[in-house]
Amino acid sequence: MKRVNTAIILFVCILTTTISFAQFGKLGSLIDKGLKLSDMHISDEDERALGDAISQKIRAVYGVQQDEASTRYVTLVGKLVAAKSSRPNLDYQFIILDSDSTNAFATPGGFIHITRGALAIMKSEAELAGVLGHEIAHVTEKHTIEGLQKVKGIEFAQGETSITGNTAVFQKLVDKAAEAILQGFGRSEELEADQVGIGFSAGCNYSPKGLVDFLEALQSRYGQRENRAGLFASHPEMAERIEKLQQEIDKKKLQKTESVMLADRFGGNITYELAAFVGTGSAVEGARGMAGDSGESSKKEEDEKQDEKKKKGGMFGKLKNPFGSGEKQERAEVTGTAAARGVETELGTEEPGNPNPVVIRVSAEEIEKFKRDGKLA
Repeated sequence: MKRVNTAIILFVCILTTTISFAQFGKLGSLIDKGLKLSDMHISDEDERALGDAISQKIRAVYGVQQDEASTRYVTLVGKLVAAKSSRPNLDYQFIILDSDSTNAFATPGGFIHITRGALAIMKSEAELAGVLGHEIAHVTEKHTIEGLQKVKGIEFAQGETSITGNTAVFQKLVDKAAEAILQGFGRSEELEADQVGIGFSAGCNYSPKGLVDFLEALQSRYGQRENRAGLFASHPEMAERIEKLQQEIDKKKLQKTESVMLADRFGGNITYELAAFVGTGSAVEGARGMAGDSGESSKKEEDEKQDEKKKKGGMFGKLKNPFGSGEKQERAEVTGTAAARGVETELGTEEPGNPNPVVIRVSAEEIEKFKRDGKLA
């Protein structure tokens, strides 16, 4: 009987211990469950670090135009527009990418990139201000951060307070964001950047027609190609986009008698020439951006590329795009400034050049003189 009682007691102890261990294990899994990016406070410093790392990837793909004079001019225009934005205190940096493709890209924290191909197609400072305003709006509205918050499979450990604290997770964020920025944001993000950005540039007294002129120039140069391939292969009708911008201009009365275009000053500072459109490949494989799709690929070639992406998986292996506003097809319907996020091919495949940025610092006195000379606000 004593042996039986001992056995019963031993069984109860084992059972109780097992249940307790199981409960603790379940509780432990809840305690160890990772934090999502949406749970983290992202400081301006963290955002800057993220944007810098993404910028490095973009610069490695395109290379940087080592042109201090033109970069200074673009920086002066950009600083004026950024000062009218909702986040004027960010340390904005403006970079000219060494590519004939027509594109612009923004990364978190204030890194604004524009290709020399995009500059070459412009005719006025107001156009430049409109494009930069669009890109700055992607930063102020935190479109990249919002997109990353929707990405599954990226988690931080409990107790982590900075996105830069875990190197492996931070690198995953950088990779996902760089891929998404090159591919393009969604319809709502791009239209929002159009409408918000045009307010920034108009606030400086730049004519809001500048952005409209730029879109019309792109449409004239690329929009009539067979099957609407290349720049606008998967973007909305320019007429619709221009109409929405015009409605915004009229609604908010952004066009004023004192609004300026400054075509002469632009021509005196930007001397890049348009390249002849001869290529059918992509300057950057898979990249789209402000300007649209990535070349004049046939539908069959494009389908093959999409099939290959699906096989590889990854952020864009599926139709659902966390950085867009719906299905991938919908995301492709609209782009930023001129499709502010992608790559169209001018000369076919390009070898990337020097990836180091040309760092320009302009003083408050320089900005004020630039403003006065242009009769800007």
